[in-house]
Amino acid sequence: MTSDTAQQQSFTVTQVNDYIKSFLDADPALADMWISAEVSSAHTAGSGHSYFTLRDEKSALSSVMFRGGRGAEYLSDGAQVIAHGRISFYQARGDLQFYVDTIRPDGVGALQAAFEKLKEQLAKEGLFDLDRKRPLPRFPQRIGVVTSPTGAVIQDIINVLSRRYPLAEVVVAPTQVQGDTAAPLIVDAIQRVDAVEDIDVIIVARGGGSLEDLWAFNEESVARAIFATKTPVISAIGHETDTTIADFVADVRAPTPSAAAELVAPDRRELAMGVANYSEVLIDGIQYLVDERKRGVSLAADRLSAMAPDTKHPRQLIDDLLRLAKAAINHTMEVNSERVNGLQNQLRALGPSEILNRGYSIVRSAETGNVIVSKSDATPGDRLNITVTDGEIEADAV
Repeated sequence: MTSDTAQQQSFTVTQVNDYIKSFLDADPALADMWISAEVSSAHTAGSGHSYFTLRDEKSALSSVMFRGGRGAEYLSDGAQVIAHGRISFYQARGDLQFYVDTIRPDGVGALQAAFEKLKEQLAKEGLFDLDRKRPLPRFPQRIGVVTSPTGAVIQDIINVLSRRYPLAEVVVAPTQVQGDTAAPLIVDAIQRVDAVEDIDVIIVARGGGSLEDLWAFNEESVARAIFATKTPVISAIGHETDTTIADFVADVRAPTPSAAAELVAPDRRELAMGVANYSEVLIDGIQYLVDERKRGVSLAADRLSAMAPDTKHPRQLIDDLLRLAKAAINHTMEVNSERVNGLQNQLRALGPSEILNRGYSIVRSAETGNVIVSKSDATPGDRLNITVTDGEIEADAV
């Protein structure tokens, strides 16, 4: 082989890495796979991405989980996990990598340990505090249900509510309730139904199963979604012996989905009996008040009758009093009339005409009409008018 031929058949590093990547990405088995392994060299960068190695007794596989992946809290050296993702090739460094999107503990023992760890963490944060638990509404009008749209759970809830309290409207937020992709779907369903107007209470429910089957309700994201709701939440996960993180966060835990439906709404038959009892009590109370008022009116009438004056015998006395009053009024009027006449005579005697009749006269200046009361009010030669009882006399002042 000549050097020219070798030169024609050579490839760049980028071409080789691109070919390897395209070859790996084209394999469907590598695009969706689960790997059970032990974690080592785990660390989280400032960007929030997690870098670690998955290994067993013989081999190791470089792995990365970008920020937003589920289960990063389980990444610690020595942890046994099951990781889901895809195998691909990072051309920049020439590394074969496992791109992980989901991690969960491997095995029941590991799951239980993860359960206890998350439970302790959320308890310290106050998500389980009793003083934040909200009471359930007594007469809910709209009930939200987060569960699978198929299966016995939703039917059980609807049947119980239809029998006990058909007045309520049921709003279903359908979701997957099992599997590694269920948690974000449950979170979305809770947020959707919580945003519906006038929802009074939310039931989060699913049927029984193993710890692995119920694991979605032990996810931190589901717990925080329940904690963040503005609406009271009833958890009804699995059977009575099953316990999930969601049960601790919810405002009320029901042992079964059917029990949740019974807790959330009253029984219409009990309500009808209560209304009937209240009706009887109300009627009895009204009748008692009416009887009491009748007795009160009767007693008042008797008291008024006893206190009423005798109107027959005093009539003659009233006539006598009227006659006396009339006589007194007439006497008073006569006395006042005589007094008025006397005052009139006095006023008449003091009038100017009476004074003139007694020989007096009134002297006025002919020019000004002013009354001359003093010698100094006139000068010799002034014309004067002298008023006497039967007319006027003209004169000159001297």
